[in-house]
Amino acid sequence: MSAVLSTPAPDLAAVKTRQQAAWSTGNYAVVGTTLQIVGEDLCEVLDLRSGSRVLDVAAGNGNATLAAARRFCEVTSTDYVASLLESGKARAQAEGHPVKFQEADAEDLPFPEASFDAVLSTFGVMFTPNQEKAAGELARVCKPKGKIGLANWTPESFIGQVFKTIGKYLPPAPGVKSPALWGTKERIEELFGRSAGEIRWTKRHFNFRYRSPEHWIEVFRTYYGPMNKTYAALDAGKQALFTQELLELIARDNRSGDGTLVLPSAYLEVVIERK
Repeated sequence: MSAVLSTPAPDLAAVKTRQQAAWSTGNYAVVGTTLQIVGEDLCEVLDLRSGSRVLDVAAGNGNATLAAARRFCEVTSTDYVASLLESGKARAQAEGHPVKFQEADAEDLPFPEASFDAVLSTFGVMFTPNQEKAAGELARVCKPKGKIGLANWTPESFIGQVFKTIGKYLPPAPGVKSPALWGTKERIEELFGRSAGEIRWTKRHFNFRYRSPEHWIEVFRTYYGPMNKTYAALDAGKQALFTQELLELIARDNRSGDGTLVLPSAYLEVVIERK
């Protein structure tokens, strides 16, 4: 009989440590601030009411946090990168919002069950290594009949393809599921089907607007942790090839027609009503 070779389980703790280091590199707040409209749209589709207790998970520099605070909700903003929370705190203070900021891991949220009326994450929780555990935590801290609101890049989106391109140069750890699965209806049903009374989704597009394709690459290479880490790991020749692939990817969908960048990237907007 021939031996059956099994793939060893991925070391998710090690993956998380590397991811945390990547997101701490550069300054995601520079990119994150441009995505503000997504948080505003998500809070509208959730129909948030003043006084609601809201948790923003993997909040980055606080786009959904601020959107909920502007609707006079009682907001707690969490992330495992302290510098991003500090950026979010500065933004909230500048606008005069009494938001609570707390360092926390999306896979192990430090809150009791049913603590929040609404739980949000925009392009954040989708990057957790242990997807089942993270989804379970979102559902656990959301009260019965409460809502979970998500914005997740889809696999076929521009950003989904960017991560696929990154994977050609820096392959992901074996056995780790793609973050872009969170942008599919099938995966959302797998993750939340048992805890949800109802799941609704809408495919939306965010438009990246930059001075030029080269400007987008410059900003992301400098400030976006995963891109920064990729360039740092490559020699000059591979950096040039990576840049060329990104430019070709951008050219495929750039609709500006005038040398600037107006590039739509699809994402799945999800509203999950808890049982």
